[in-house]
Amino acid sequence: MNDSRGAVSRRLFVSGVFAALGAAPVVGPMDGPAVAAAAPRGSVLRARPGTVVLDGRTLSTWMYDDRLPGPLIRATAGRTVRVRLVNELPAPTTVHWHGIRITPKMDGAPGLSQRPTPPGGTFDYVFTVPDPGTYFYHSHVGMQSDRGLYGALVVADPREPLGYDQEFTVVLDDWQDGVKGTPEDAERRMSATSHDKGLSSPLLGGVAGHMRYPYYLVNGHTANEPRTFHSRPGARVRFRVINAAADTAFRVALGGHRMTVTHTDGFPCKHVTVDAFVLGMGERYDFVTTLGEGAFPLMAMAEGKSGRAFAVVRTSRGARRPSPDGTVPELNRQMLKYQDLEARRADQLPQPSRTVTVTFGLRKRPGGDEWTLNGHGADDPLRLRVERGETIRIVMHNDTHMWHPMHLHGHTFQVRTTDRGGPRKDTVNIKPRERMKIDVHADNPGEWMFHCHNLFHQEQGMMGTLGYGRPPRRKHDMGH
Repeated sequence: MNDSRGAVSRRLFVSGVFAALGAAPVVGPMDGPAVAAAAPRGSVLRARPGTVVLDGRTLSTWMYDDRLPGPLIRATAGRTVRVRLVNELPAPTTVHWHGIRITPKMDGAPGLSQRPTPPGGTFDYVFTVPDPGTYFYHSHVGMQSDRGLYGALVVADPREPLGYDQEFTVVLDDWQDGVKGTPEDAERRMSATSHDKGLSSPLLGGVAGHMRYPYYLVNGHTANEPRTFHSRPGARVRFRVINAAADTAFRVALGGHRMTVTHTDGFPCKHVTVDAFVLGMGERYDFVTTLGEGAFPLMAMAEGKSGRAFAVVRTSRGARRPSPDGTVPELNRQMLKYQDLEARRADQLPQPSRTVTVTFGLRKRPGGDEWTLNGHGADDPLRLRVERGETIRIVMHNDTHMWHPMHLHGHTFQVRTTDRGGPRKDTVNIKPRERMKIDVHADNPGEWMFHCHNLFHQEQGMMGTLGYGRPPRRKHDMGH
């Protein structure tokens, strides 16, 4: 069979499920060290083939506006974002605005809320951004986001309570496109082999991922040609860290500094100071720190793998540049845990309005070629039913040998690490044999994707929906 099981599953999912003016956002370069550096460039996002140079090697890929990552988009909470997607690719595509509580028709979920934009076509994304924070955008068609089709979206708080002098946006990625074929080639190879072997990591509870990538990137730069963030001694700096990778968790630390984590997936949390944190695919953490004098390694180890993404934070012109192969002791010191995090009182979700608890398992079908939710793959996707205005508790049990970063579209949820609370997030890592409780407040009617953000797992079946009321021509429904 020429097509992969993942591609077949994706088509089955699509067939089984598919039934205002405002100020333009600021679109600018990733490399500007301060907010003011992102100068307006209009509101057109062009998806097209291009080339990138990594360690002197020219590679063909797909990108937005010929940039890797795509242009940094800045908006202000409560304002309207207007971005026209121009598809100059040889394939249909969409843009998903990851983490934004958006209207369904703007969510970019192919076949569920939007028909993919065909080659040569355009689509106008127009939506209000309700919440400030760190988000990102990426294609949601097939394996396209494992190319260069992603970029950062930063939403400013017009009443920002967090004091700092400067901010940097840090986008992490694992890169394979153009090295040994395409991401689609890798997915086809993976579909034909067993998933029972992988790369081990105690921090992730077992198998860490499927692939060792040839490159790990910070803002499109390899460790051998690192991105440098310039600041000054004594500056209080906010770092917005985004994991846009397909198959890699990163363990992040800033050499010579502790990090005070202030936000989880865009939402503020009670501040907690640590030495390092692990960032799953789709997750974002913001942290602040006061910089010392010198040049410091910003290290993102590919957890359970042999590679690393690496950048330099420089406050002194004459300081010697740290080596990407050097030791960063903070990586093995105090590690952030979900139990350390708690949303602010204003962001706490109400307890479930009734005794409404939905329990399901993250599973893998025998033979290793399809990942499922409660045994349901893309041919018969699981649907979690909610009613508008209620808060439900979802209990997920990971019955597999791998961890899964589970992401919900159109909503944020509260991770219930204790009966008192936990962080507000839209993506949460669930380790093997672990049970995770999340509370979801149903305040955004529609049919919403709920899936693993490991791109291989998503494409091979681990995606369902959260839907309001009776299902539209659906066979399977979990709810009340």
